[in-house]
Amino acid sequence: MMPLLERLLPWLSASASANPANPRHNEVAIRVDPILLVAVLILLAWGLVMVTSASAELGERFGSPFYFVIRQSVAIGIGVILVMTVFLRQPIARWVELKSLILIGSLLLLLAVLVPGIGHSVNGANRWIPLGPVNIQASEFARQGLIVWMAGYISTHTIKLQNRITGMFGPALVIGLASFLLLMQPDFGTTAVLAITLFAMAWLARAQWQMMVGSTAILSFLGVIVVLSQQYRVERLLSFSNPFADPFGHGYQLANALIAIGTGGIFGRGLGESVQKLSYLPEAHTDFIFAVLAEELGLVGVICLMLLYGVIVWRGFVIAGMAWREHQIAGAALAWGISFWFGMQALINMGVNMGVLPTKGLTLPLMSYGGSAIIVAIISLGLLMRVHHEAALIMEMRASVESKRRRNDRDQQTQEVYS
Repeated sequence: MMPLLERLLPWLSASASANPANPRHNEVAIRVDPILLVAVLILLAWGLVMVTSASAELGERFGSPFYFVIRQSVAIGIGVILVMTVFLRQPIARWVELKSLILIGSLLLLLAVLVPGIGHSVNGANRWIPLGPVNIQASEFARQGLIVWMAGYISTHTIKLQNRITGMFGPALVIGLASFLLLMQPDFGTTAVLAITLFAMAWLARAQWQMMVGSTAILSFLGVIVVLSQQYRVERLLSFSNPFADPFGHGYQLANALIAIGTGGIFGRGLGESVQKLSYLPEAHTDFIFAVLAEELGLVGVICLMLLYGVIVWRGFVIAGMAWREHQIAGAALAWGISFWFGMQALINMGVNMGVLPTKGLTLPLMSYGGSAIIVAIISLGLLMRVHHEAALIMEMRASVESKRRRNDRDQQTQEVYS
């Protein structure tokens, strides 16, 4: 696999034998984690297949059964181009330098969707900014920007974060402000994922536990208040426990998702043979694509999917560990944040589809249809690969220096013997 990729992309190289002393070589040779790369490519390809299957009937209404998969393919192409030309080429330190601008831009995005004339409402939620023929989901880009900002904050305030309670004041303020703007859309699911991810990054970076416990307790209390403040949230919370009590009302989506998953059995009906996607299951190609996958590919397909997500999260934490050991604090924090977000959102989406969690408008990363979501997911994984490159490069340079030192010591001992 890797030799083929290296022939297609000459600047892509995971070879540990590359000469780290050659600055020009370091500028173009990207060290990638082959296991992570293969898992991502499989999920992207599988996602296109499932979007094709889940959206073909709906696509006919737009003139072609391939309407949605073509748009998804374009979004994937944009994401890959951005990763190859920008995010794999720019050092993590560059994003740390821009962390304040990234923070301001992220908050402005969340604010812009609430401004009449700028934000676009769909199903009663103001989450999109129209740009010509496409709608940009602001929360997707803002979430990634805030994860990058948090990584930069951790790297520049590590000692303060680890030794002072006041170290979490800044992140707590940002989390509170971002959560408020997200809840105004409203988007409770993204709010919860973002807050938990940023707090997890701080906890993994050894933040003061007193502040972590206190902030978690306060935000949990506020979360309960937010849920109870809106009747529709309470109804969603109650309906997921027994969707068949109101199968044509609040439990409609989950009831049909459970029917799809249940009829899939062990091996599924077969690819493309889902019945629930035929106007029975709403959002079959977006939030509930997992149910379609389970119906068509069965338990075997579900297990394979979960294993692939597990591989990505595992490699993400391995990369974070590499960066932390090499004192690449920003890279480690960024890898933690991306891995934690990726795994948590996948689990939440699957939990919602299986009726384990209340319904949330969260997509299945790399699988669900959605231009903003797929572009941001690819960019996130590109940043994760960049963290791996920098950590691996430093390890190679350190190993080279150590090898040179040992060689010089042996030469010196040899000279002493013959002198």
